[in-house]
Amino acid sequence: MAFSIRPASESDAATIVRFIRELAQYEGMLEFCVLDEETLRESMFQKKQAFALIGETGEGEKEPVGYALFFYNFSTFMGKKGLYIEDIYVQPACRGRGYGKAFFRALAKIAQAEGCPRMEWNCLRWNEPSLGFYRALGAEQQDEWILHRLTAGEIAALAK
Repeated sequence: MAFSIRPASESDAATIVRFIRELAQYEGMLEFCVLDEETLRESMFQKKQAFALIGETGEGEKEPVGYALFFYNFSTFMGKKGLYIEDIYVQPACRGRGYGKAFFRALAKIAQAEGCPRMEWNCLRWNEPSLGFYRALGAEQQDEWILHRLTAGEIAALAK
């Protein structure tokens, strides 16, 4: 079956939210997923805080089967922006067909065109299928870095 990737448009907001919820379910974090279409539309398509690609199958009438969501970060050591991948998701029934690799290839082309010397992302420690996939791409796991996070309550307390 034909597979294609295109930039997401505002009309894809409901599809992206649905895929994000599917990913949250897969990761066992659905209760933390509070995103709605309005917030996504504002953040991505009005404020341009993030960007997405939609992967589709079919000829003519295409069916969305996955997405990639990314934004740009900045390396002070390199003095250049990098491409940070927040999510790559392919529906379970469509996995194993090369669609994930196609998303990475599309993102690599964007990173190259934008002059980004790095592409980075996080992966849950238990997600061995994805970790193996990333190793096969040639990605190097960065074990020396530890992710830290403040959430709304901690941010509010710290900002006082």
